[in-house]
Amino acid sequence: MGQPDGQRVDVRLDERPQGVVATVVIDNAGRLNTLNSALMEQFVEVLAPLATQETLRALVITGAGDKAFVGGADINEMNAIRDPAAARSFITRVHACCAAIRSIPVPTIARIQGFALGAGLELAAACDLRIASQTATFGMPEVKLGIPSVVEAALLPMLIGWGRTRQMLLLGETFGAQQALAWNLVEQVTPPDELDSAIQICIGQLLNSKPRAVRLQKSLIRAWEDLSTQEAIQAGIDAFAAAFDTDEPQIAMHEFLAAHAARRKPGA
Repeated sequence: MGQPDGQRVDVRLDERPQGVVATVVIDNAGRLNTLNSALMEQFVEVLAPLATQETLRALVITGAGDKAFVGGADINEMNAIRDPAAARSFITRVHACCAAIRSIPVPTIARIQGFALGAGLELAAACDLRIASQTATFGMPEVKLGIPSVVEAALLPMLIGWGRTRQMLLLGETFGAQQALAWNLVEQVTPPDELDSAIQICIGQLLNSKPRAVRLQKSLIRAWEDLSTQEAIQAGIDAFAAAFDTDEPQIAMHEFLAAHAARRKPGA
């Protein structure tokens, strides 16, 4: 991509007996992992093949170093924008990064350390789960820069409610990990030195579930976001039926019943 040294998107594949766990690292650590256009294009390119990898079980998104998850979109690049067309092109690239995360058919986990601001918080919101260090800092400060918070900021009301979304977006203030947890913006907060172990525990729990069932569940959750209640219920019926296209339910239930019977035997 012709990026300067230290500005790249890395992907690591961890092949486990249950499948592949991918970790994608946004590396622009010298500038708090801020996203410029080249990095955003590379991010989308890196995620595209992961979305079609049948053995993929989970995806972790994080930033390089300990100072930032993603500190936002590149202000220097935005400062050079001079017309609405260029602005539209830039923000569409931010959306493409979030859409690439949401297109991954398996659970995605945001590993959040340091700053998660603006576009960085939108990337985190696009993930299924968010686990943060106690030292993480969150915020959507765009209004202080003369622009609104947009694209996947639209996911925030589903996570934290309309009142808190208004507070976050209209005031543009930053806040810490404990407030993010209280607001349900993140699912878990850990000491910095326990962040990776918390991520691994979460991945282990995901790998204990059945792979096709997890993919069906994620697809259904995504559908619920856009459907009426009755449509969502019908989509659930369809997903339940689709689970029996393979023998995964029979195998899983047989294993469950056998284990239950073994526990009930005298002396077991």
